[in-house]
Amino acid sequence: MSIMLHGVGAGKNIAIGRAHIIMRGMNEVPQHDIDETELPAETARYEAAIKATRKELEQLRSTIPENAPTELGAFISLHLMLLTDVTLSREPVDIIQEQHINAEWALKLQSDKLSAQFDEIEDAYLRERKQDMLQVVERIHNNLAGEGNDLNLDPELAEDTVLVAYDLSPADTVYFKQQRVAGFVTDAGGPTSHTAILGRSLNIASVIGLHNARKLIREDEWVIVDGINGILIINPDDIVLAEYRARVREHRARTRKLNKIKKTAAATEDGINIELLANIESVDDIKHVHNMSADGVGLFRSEFLYLNRDTMPSEDEQYEVYSRFVKKLKGKNLTIRTVDLGVDKNPRWFGQNGTPNGSLNPALGLTGIRLCLAEPVMFRTQMRAILRTAAHGPVSMMWPMITSITELKQCLVHLETAKRQLTERDEPFGEVSVGCMIEIPSAALTVASLLKHIDFISIGTNDLIQYTLSVDRSDDAVSYLYQPAHPAVLKLIQTVIRTADRMNKAVSVCGEMAGDTTFTRLLLGMGLRRFSMNPNNLLAVKDIVLHSNTLALESEAARVMRNDDPEKVEKLLKNINTEEGAV
Repeated sequence: MSIMLHGVGAGKNIAIGRAHIIMRGMNEVPQHDIDETELPAETARYEAAIKATRKELEQLRSTIPENAPTELGAFISLHLMLLTDVTLSREPVDIIQEQHINAEWALKLQSDKLSAQFDEIEDAYLRERKQDMLQVVERIHNNLAGEGNDLNLDPELAEDTVLVAYDLSPADTVYFKQQRVAGFVTDAGGPTSHTAILGRSLNIASVIGLHNARKLIREDEWVIVDGINGILIINPDDIVLAEYRARVREHRARTRKLNKIKKTAAATEDGINIELLANIESVDDIKHVHNMSADGVGLFRSEFLYLNRDTMPSEDEQYEVYSRFVKKLKGKNLTIRTVDLGVDKNPRWFGQNGTPNGSLNPALGLTGIRLCLAEPVMFRTQMRAILRTAAHGPVSMMWPMITSITELKQCLVHLETAKRQLTERDEPFGEVSVGCMIEIPSAALTVASLLKHIDFISIGTNDLIQYTLSVDRSDDAVSYLYQPAHPAVLKLIQTVIRTADRMNKAVSVCGEMAGDTTFTRLLLGMGLRRFSMNPNNLLAVKDIVLHSNTLALESEAARVMRNDDPEKVEKLLKNINTEEGAV
């Protein structure tokens, strides 16, 4: 009998293969008392397991393959940071000595305590860091038990193998590029878990957060992993298999077709040129910019320079990194978003436990540009590095999470101060285009006043949707309320685009909507001419652009915008994306 499970689609691909179940974990943890005389030895055994785990992770980080996702190193560094925290490195030792129990049981007690604390966190992203903690705990446990932590995949695995696990750590995925793995599914994880992020980066068919998949699947059983729709089908019948094999063929044929338009200019049927930009995070991503013939970089996230380290990056260090980007882009514009820390990205050097503030709701606290303005030395240091970089090629500077003209004017004052400091040092620098992110409803509603002082804006739809609708899309209880096509969201986006166009200022969308082909024609009809997205989505969006007529889409978009009923908007949006409704 076939079974269908629904989870979170990560790698947007489809795999049909035989299941290989990874059975590991801490389900059976031994528990016994320790005699007073045995306590030193038991403590030493735990400390040795900590050292062995640290050595494993450091070895993995030093041997990450060049073609591995750029996020992988940062995630392994996070696991190392968790390992050195006193909650795992010292408190289990205290439990051993106080309760006279074995190290494995002390670790389990501490793990249960930490898990309960994570469950009480309101922020979904931070709550999902519980899985990272549990992955580190499992490594320590396995070293205590002498079991090792490698996946131990058979090098002769069939090419259609689908891994089935309770969870997969960032370290596990090091092997994915070396082994024949068609896809993977996990019981644990959510949309913002590191497993999901890596699944998307690897572009391997994957579905996570299935809860009971491991219990329902037998070894070597046929499964279908539909990462596009977040579906796992166990023991599919012949009809379903035939249907999905056809889908796989269609997916591959579409990929081949899209590859043929890499060098084609992105222009609509009525001759309107559309700028397609890339969102990137590391210098390794630049090869995708060139490979996909992107027009430039619309969003470079600079946070990776600030995380997983004990001190702030220096001006020279940042300048070296940014300059390498500019030179590799070979004349294409680089838009650097100044560091957007807070919420889910907290450096260790920000106070206790790397938290810049004690807010119960970090998303509404000291984050984004607020944090930069509160740390002017850090802010001006980065701006000086960016200005120096502009001497080597076209560079734009973009400020995140602006909410008002007051904040924007403060940023401009700091920018002038940074220029004056470089002039006083006789340091060469170039001029930059200056812009800001529109992520907050207040900024969207007052965008005209902001545009009087800057050169461009970029709409961050992910945050704009969440702040407008007051919904956390990673929270299962309310995720159905996360509606990119909600009339209120669309009206804000249209207001921003029209205002920028009227004032002859450049505007782009850099959130997930930019790379979602569901919204490409609607955004074109609204007047958007610059899209910035994950490079993997660029060709699919270009294909839509090439088969669109902006004059026809203007009237279609106007029809959508006249409706305040979300259900009617969804229907009209579907109509735009049919051949009849599109042109």
